[in-house]
Amino acid sequence: QVQLVESGGGSVQAGGSLRLSCVVSGGTFDLYAMAWHRQAAGKEREFVAAISWNGGTTYYADAVKGRFTISRDNAENTLYVQMNSLKPEDTAVYYCAADRLGWGASMPTREYDYWGRGTQVTVSS
Repeated sequence: QVQLVESGGGSVQAGGSLRLSCVVSGGTFDLYAMAWHRQAAGKEREFVAAISWNGGTTYYADAVKGRFTISRDNAENTLYVQMNSLKPEDTAVYYCAADRLGWGASMPTREYDYWGRGTQVTVSS
């Protein structure tokens, strides 16, 4: 069974930084497309960033472009997102997701196969 476990969330002031991690077990991480999504209180879940199986292609939501960087370490079965210049509107639960189709232009919009339970990020003004 594929399991995804996020970590690294917390509380930070506006302008600060956080790095989220997601460790994947029970599957073939190095073949998966991976993504981060987030859900703020009272809002629908939204796409944040995605990365192809080999790290060669990345996608970002306009709201985070230039501030967030997604990366992966296939040797460690771990996905990351470095979040800089955080804003109060970045406050949300952040979810890691994996998809068995490891590439493709649909990475920002597709339904992912596996999800983590999320980690809370709170940015205060």
